Amino acid sequence: MKAEVSVVGKEIIGIKTFDAPRELVWSAWTDPKQVAIWWGPNGFTNTIHEMSVKPGGIWRFTMHGPDGVDYPNRVEFIEVVKPEKLVYDHGDDSNPKQFHVIVRFEEEGSKTKLTMRTIFSSEDDVKKVADYALDGLRETLGRLREFLEKK
Repeated sequence: MKAEVSVVGKEIIGIKTFDAPRELVWSAWTDPKQVAIWWGPNGFTNTIHEMSVKPGGIWRFTMHGPDGVDYPNRVEFIEVVKPEKLVYDHGDDSNPKQFHVIVRFEEEGSKTKLTMRTIFSSEDDVKKVADYALDGLRETLGRLREFLEKK
């Protein structure tokens, strides 16, 4: 089953249930060695420069596109509630707060329902990225599913 991905107002919301326990999904999302393998749309690879998953902690990484373009990223964690919730601002060094993200990890028996809310400052900002961001999120969550299936 593909991830449910939609635009609601100034948010992009992705929902996916994984056939994996919550601790495993949390670990895949917060361990730099694991996240480097699956993060990003199809064809992307990652270099993790630092990842400190704690309030005020920074996650710096470069996404390497299949077209050869590098995309530097900077995340600052605001709230970390293991293994339930991550709240962070995401951007790059020139604009560290391009959008705000809330990720929830909910137990559903032996499965985990993940809900990712990406909140932009305006509906216009969402419209500017929606064409590629919706597919990108769908593919990213698909890559996470494939990664978890190998665990």
